[in-house]
Amino acid sequence: MRQIILDTETTGIDPKQGHRVIEIGCVEMIDRKLTGNHYHVYINPQRVVEQEAIDVHGITNEFLADKPVFSAIADEFLEFIRGAELVIHNAAFDVGFINHEFSLLRRGFPNVESCCGVLDTLALARKKHPGQKNNLDALCKRYFIDNSSRTLHGALLDSEILAEVYLAMTGGQTALSLGSSDDSGGDSEEGGSTIRRLADARPALRVISVSDIELRNHQNKLEQIQKQSGNCLWLSDD
Repeated sequence: MRQIILDTETTGIDPKQGHRVIEIGCVEMIDRKLTGNHYHVYINPQRVVEQEAIDVHGITNEFLADKPVFSAIADEFLEFIRGAELVIHNAAFDVGFINHEFSLLRRGFPNVESCCGVLDTLALARKKHPGQKNNLDALCKRYFIDNSSRTLHGALLDSEILAEVYLAMTGGQTALSLGSSDDSGGDSEEGGSTIRRLADARPALRVISVSDIELRNHQNKLEQIQKQSGNCLWLSDD
């Protein structure tokens, strides 16, 4: 199963008011494993980005001035997502904006729903956690996912974080749940499952050997404890 975890950033909140997409970030997952394949682009919206939106994502009009327009990336973007299931948090927002962009091209581009499946993780989270906060930050806290690098919204970063949230919510790629009676691999809010960071997202551990000087200092310290207490367990032969 091929899934694309997708997020967008925009000039404002409503395409009916002329707002446009300015960033698309996607990561690919096949059979619940991230492949490392991704799609990421900034887009010149050919209009002003509202200050309220800049305060959220930090993408300025000056930054977007030399970026491609949507028509220049539409074909490659559609090719990347076609046939996949899109995993989106608050899917109606992102799908609505993408469909609006396709409609402006007047080149027979399909609606997203006609060429992709759509799974809304916000709807999924509300079903699993009714009456609770279910924005991305709240879900990261609930599932013990590190989002400390998320000082501003960003389409690619948010899609990467959402991938981990989605796997945790649906019971995949979680660590052992210590101190929990639930052994189903689910999402205990009382400190149950802890997300295991993907191996390809972290560097190899550095192995540091103990030096001869450090070994001698350690031995001297143990002998000092033995003299003071008369019973240093670390010097025992048992």
